[in-house]
Amino acid sequence: MTSRPCLAWIAGLGISAAGTLALAGQALAVPAGSLAQNDQTFSGVRALNLARNHAVKLNGGLGTYRPAACMFSTEWSGSECLVRRDDAGFLFRFLGGPPGWQQLNLAPTVETEILIAPDGRTVVQLIHNGPPRQPNAPLP
Repeated sequence: MTSRPCLAWIAGLGISAAGTLALAGQALAVPAGSLAQNDQTFSGVRALNLARNHAVKLNGGLGTYRPAACMFSTEWSGSECLVRRDDAGFLFRFLGGPPGWQQLNLAPTVETEILIAPDGRTVVQLIHNGPPRQPNAPLP
């Protein structure tokens, strides 16, 4: 598989600290709110990836543990695993188990509930990582 350099870098595109899109030093007109919306999307994707990867690491790696399929979704905002998103961050709750547990219709062995920072870059709190709890466990 060949790697592809970032097209924005090749074209000389950049985003200034003020959020202005620039091409070779020339500011470009960008619809109001689009950069902020993209940043929110990136934060959500980062949060989903961090929550999933943190759970994988906690539970022994991909050789022994797989999170629920909803944690591999590319549409994080519609993920069944996203309980809520607010000023505290992204709260995910999801099941997991041995490789193939969902495909083989096996019961999950682990439930993870984790709060990720609003920017999607850090784990704020690991609320639960253990045996599955009762359905509809109360939210913190």
